[in-house]
Amino acid sequence: MATRTKIMKELMQTAFPKRSQIKPQIREAAKKTKWNILRGDTVQVVDKKHPEFGKQGIVTLVDRQRDRVIIQGVNVAPKHIKPKPDIGRPGRTVERERSIHYSNVNLVDPVTGLPTRVGRKVLEDGTKVRVAKRSGAIIPRPEILAQRRRPRNMTVTESCTSDADAVWEITYKPE
Repeated sequence: MATRTKIMKELMQTAFPKRSQIKPQIREAAKKTKWNILRGDTVQVVDKKHPEFGKQGIVTLVDRQRDRVIIQGVNVAPKHIKPKPDIGRPGRTVERERSIHYSNVNLVDPVTGLPTRVGRKVLEDGTKVRVAKRSGAIIPRPEILAQRRRPRNMTVTESCTSDADAVWEITYKPE
Protein backbone atom coordinates (compact mmCIF):
# COMPACT_ATOMS: atom_id res chain seq x y z
CA MET A 1 0.00 0.00 0.00
CA ALA A 2 2.86 2.36 0.80
CA THR A 3 4.39 1.91 -2.63
CA ARG A 4 1.09 2.74 -4.29
CA THR A 5 0.89 6.09 -2.45
CA LYS A 6 4.48 6.93 -3.42
CA ILE A 7 3.72 6.20 -7.06
CA MET A 8 0.55 8.31 -6.89
CA LYS A 9 2.48 11.23 -5.33
CA GLU A 10 5.09 11.08 -8.07
CA LEU A 11 2.40 10.98 -10.75
CA MET A 12 0.57 13.95 -9.21
CA GLN A 13 3.77 16.00 -9.02
CA THR A 14 4.56 15.40 -12.66
CA ALA A 15 0.98 16.13 -13.71
CA PHE A 16 0.59 19.20 -11.47
CA PRO A 17 4.01 20.75 -10.74
CA LYS A 18 4.27 23.33 -7.95
CA ARG A 19 3.41 26.77 -9.18
CA SER A 20 5.95 29.39 -8.31
CA GLN A 21 4.33 31.69 -5.79
CA ILE A 22 4.79 35.42 -6.30
CA LYS A 23 5.73 37.14 -3.06
CA PRO A 24 3.00 39.45 -1.75
CA GLN A 25 5.28 42.50 -1.57
CA ILE A 26 6.19 42.05 -5.24
CA ARG A 27 2.51 41.65 -6.13
CA GLU A 28 1.68 44.90 -4.30
CA ALA A 29 4.58 46.72 -5.98
CA ALA A 30 3.30 45.67 -9.40
CA LYS A 31 -0.02 47.43 -8.74
CA LYS A 32 1.62 50.84 -8.43
CA THR A 33 1.63 53.20 -11.38
CA LYS A 34 2.65 56.53 -9.79
CA TRP A 35 5.74 57.15 -7.67
CA ASN A 36 6.25 60.17 -5.43
CA ILE A 37 9.85 59.34 -4.46
CA LEU A 38 12.43 59.73 -7.21
CA ARG A 39 16.19 59.24 -7.41
CA GLY A 40 17.89 62.37 -6.07
CA ASP A 41 15.10 63.36 -3.64
CA THR A 42 15.86 64.17 0.00
CA VAL A 43 13.86 61.87 2.30
CA GLN A 44 13.57 61.20 6.02
CA VAL A 45 12.95 57.89 7.81
CA VAL A 46 9.57 58.17 9.55
CA ASP A 47 9.11 54.61 10.86
CA LYS A 48 9.46 54.94 14.65
CA LYS A 49 10.49 51.29 15.03
CA HIS A 50 13.36 51.65 12.56
CA PRO A 51 16.78 52.16 14.21
CA GLU A 52 17.57 54.99 11.75
CA PHE A 53 14.39 56.95 12.68
CA GLY A 54 14.69 60.68 11.95
CA LYS A 55 17.73 60.48 9.67
CA GLN A 56 17.67 62.31 6.35
CA GLY A 57 19.47 61.41 3.17
CA ILE A 58 19.40 61.50 -0.62
CA VAL A 59 17.81 58.61 -2.54
CA THR A 60 20.43 56.87 -4.67
CA LEU A 61 18.26 54.06 -6.06
CA VAL A 62 14.52 53.35 -6.34
CA ASP A 63 13.63 49.66 -6.72
CA ARG A 64 10.12 49.79 -8.15
CA GLN A 65 9.81 45.99 -8.44
CA ARG A 66 10.15 45.58 -4.65
CA ASP A 67 8.85 48.98 -3.38
CA ARG A 68 12.19 49.82 -1.78
CA VAL A 69 14.65 52.72 -1.81
CA ILE A 70 18.35 53.02 -0.97
CA ILE A 71 19.29 56.22 0.87
CA GLN A 72 22.80 57.62 0.97
CA GLY A 73 24.31 57.28 4.47
CA VAL A 74 21.20 55.67 6.02
CA ASN A 75 20.69 52.01 7.02
CA VAL A 76 24.38 51.19 6.63
CA ALA A 77 25.46 47.63 7.46
CA PRO A 78 28.64 45.57 6.96
CA LYS A 79 28.83 43.37 3.87
CA HIS A 80 31.28 40.49 4.06
CA ILE A 81 33.09 39.66 0.82
CA LYS A 82 34.58 36.18 0.45
CA PRO A 83 38.26 35.85 -0.41
CA LYS A 84 39.25 34.60 -3.86
CA PRO A 85 42.71 33.10 -3.51
CA ASP A 86 42.91 32.07 -7.18
CA ILE A 87 43.05 35.73 -8.24
CA GLY A 88 44.78 36.86 -5.06
CA ARG A 89 41.94 38.92 -3.57
CA PRO A 90 41.66 38.74 0.22
CA GLY A 91 38.35 38.71 2.06
CA ARG A 92 37.16 41.96 3.52
CA THR A 93 34.23 43.75 5.14
CA VAL A 94 32.63 46.70 3.34
CA GLU A 95 30.06 49.14 4.76
CA ARG A 96 27.15 49.64 2.36
CA GLU A 97 23.62 51.01 2.41
CA ARG A 98 20.76 48.54 2.58
CA SER A 99 17.32 49.14 1.12
CA ILE A 100 14.38 50.38 3.16
CA HIS A 101 10.69 50.08 2.29
CA TYR A 102 9.33 53.20 0.63
CA SER A 103 6.44 53.46 3.13
CA ASN A 104 8.97 54.00 5.94
CA VAL A 105 10.30 57.22 4.37
CA ASN A 106 8.73 60.56 3.47
CA LEU A 107 9.92 63.35 1.23
CA VAL A 108 11.41 66.37 2.99
CA ASP A 109 9.48 69.60 2.50
CA PRO A 110 11.75 72.11 0.69
CA VAL A 111 10.37 75.02 2.78
CA THR A 112 10.20 73.63 6.34
CA GLY A 113 12.79 70.82 6.13
CA LEU A 114 10.35 68.40 7.77
CA PRO A 115 8.87 65.18 6.34
CA THR A 116 5.70 65.66 4.34
CA ARG A 117 3.19 63.73 2.28
CA VAL A 118 2.99 64.46 -1.42
CA GLY A 119 0.13 65.53 -3.66
CA ARG A 120 -0.02 66.22 -7.38
CA LYS A 121 -1.15 69.34 -9.16
CA VAL A 122 -1.45 70.50 -12.76
CA LEU A 123 -0.26 74.08 -13.31
CA GLU A 124 -1.84 76.60 -15.73
CA ASP A 125 0.71 75.79 -18.43
CA GLY A 126 -0.20 72.08 -18.23
CA THR A 127 2.87 70.75 -16.41
CA LYS A 128 2.32 68.20 -13.65
CA VAL A 129 4.19 68.89 -10.40
CA ARG A 130 4.53 67.36 -6.95
CA VAL A 131 3.18 69.49 -4.09
CA ALA A 132 4.07 69.20 -0.39
CA LYS A 133 0.96 68.68 1.76
CA ARG A 134 2.63 70.35 4.79
CA SER A 135 3.41 73.74 3.25
CA GLY A 136 1.85 73.65 -0.23
CA ALA A 137 5.25 74.26 -1.86
CA ILE A 138 6.10 72.75 -5.22
CA ILE A 139 8.70 69.97 -4.96
CA PRO A 140 11.02 70.25 -7.98
CA ARG A 141 12.26 67.25 -9.92
CA PRO A 142 15.85 66.38 -8.95
CA GLU A 143 18.48 67.58 -11.44
CA ILE A 144 20.21 64.20 -11.38
CA LEU A 145 17.28 62.73 -13.34
CA ALA A 146 18.48 64.65 -16.41
CA GLN A 147 21.41 62.20 -16.55
CA ARG A 148 20.70 58.65 -17.59
CA ARG A 149 21.39 55.93 -15.01
CA ARG A 150 22.52 53.55 -17.77
CA PRO A 151 24.15 55.44 -20.65
CA ARG A 152 22.98 54.74 -24.16
CA ASN A 153 25.15 52.53 -26.31
CA MET A 154 27.07 54.91 -28.56
CA THR A 155 29.09 52.45 -30.62
CA VAL A 156 29.30 53.51 -34.24
CA THR A 157 29.19 50.73 -36.80
CA GLU A 158 30.33 50.91 -40.40
CA SER A 159 27.24 51.10 -42.55
CA CYS A 160 26.91 49.47 -45.94
CA THR A 161 25.69 52.79 -47.35
CA SER A 162 28.19 55.46 -46.48
CA ASP A 163 27.00 58.23 -48.81
CA ALA A 164 23.65 59.99 -48.44
CA ASP A 165 22.52 59.47 -52.05
CA ALA A 166 22.70 55.68 -51.81
CA VAL A 167 20.25 55.71 -48.91
CA TRP A 168 17.44 57.07 -51.11
CA GLU A 169 18.08 54.63 -53.97
CA ILE A 170 15.07 52.38 -54.62
CA THR A 171 16.20 48.76 -54.46
CA TYR A 172 12.86 46.97 -54.30
CA LYS A 173 11.17 46.54 -57.68
CA PRO A 174 7.77 44.80 -57.51
CA GLU A 175 6.90 42.58 -60.47
